[in-house]
Formats: sequence, C-alpha cells, structure tokens
Amino acid sequence: MPSPAAPPAAPIVYVLNGPNLNLLGTREPEIYGHDTLDDIAGQLEDRARELGLEIDMRQSNHEGHLVDWLHEAQAQDAKAVIINAGAFTHTSIAVHDAIKSIRTPVIEVHLSNPHAREKFRHTSFVGRAARGTIAGFGALSYRLALEAAARI
Repeated sequence: MPSPAAPPAAPIVYVLNGPNLNLLGTREPEIYGHDTLDDIAGQLEDRARELGLEIDMRQSNHEGHLVDWLHEAQAQDAKAVIINAGAFTHTSIAVHDAIKSIRTPVIEVHLSNPHAREKFRHTSFVGRAARGTIAGFGALSYRLALEAAARI
C-alpha cells in the first residue's frame, strides 16, 4: 500500500537581519525597543503559521552573508525576503545589486524611521532595489512586512 503523500511545504519567507541586530533589546532601546531578535522571530513564526507560511530568520554582521542568503532565497523559490540590513542599508551597493539580481520580492524593514534620524540614514540603497519599505513601527514593522509578503 503506498504511503500517503506528504503535505506540500508551506511557502517560505526569508527574514534577513544585518549588523548589530543581534543586540536588539539591549542596544539603544529608546530607539529600537526592548524586543530581542528572538522575540521578533517568535512573533513572526506565530503569525506565519496563521498565514500558511514558514519563516527562515537569520542574522549576520557580515555583508557577504546577506548577499549569499538573497541568492539562496531565489534558488529555494522563497515567496519573499524581508530584510533589515542595518547599517548596510546606507552603504552596501553589494546588497543593492543582490536584490536587483533576484526575482524574489524583497521588502525592506526598519524598527525606527531612518528619515527621522541622522542625515546619513536618509539614503537607502536597499530601498532603491526593494519592492517596498516598512519603517518606524518597532517590532510591528516586521509583522507588517510579513503581512505584505503574504499578499504578494
């Protein structure tokens, strides 16, 4: 007797986080809030299940990892990528080019509103390549981005 077919895997959304985001919850909580990256991951996993999605949450302080993971997202046929590139947002042509080189939709996310902060934060190379940007709502920014990813 043939074994029952495995249920189809849920569409995956990569959630990529750049430098210093491993310090969330303790790093400048007056700007970034008290939620840790693990807290945000838990919130996203719960909501992803409700939306019929799966998330793959990652963080690195190294630019090349973000580039590799963007390429991997396309190779794995991810539904979308949510990316908070941290300081690489304002400096990385490499991340910009990686986003432009894949078909997978990319949503830029920020806990704070970069436009309400220092002038050097007003330029986003990530945002120039991304499908859209959600910023300024603390940890809720990630959940809003997941809602958008579910509807793409």
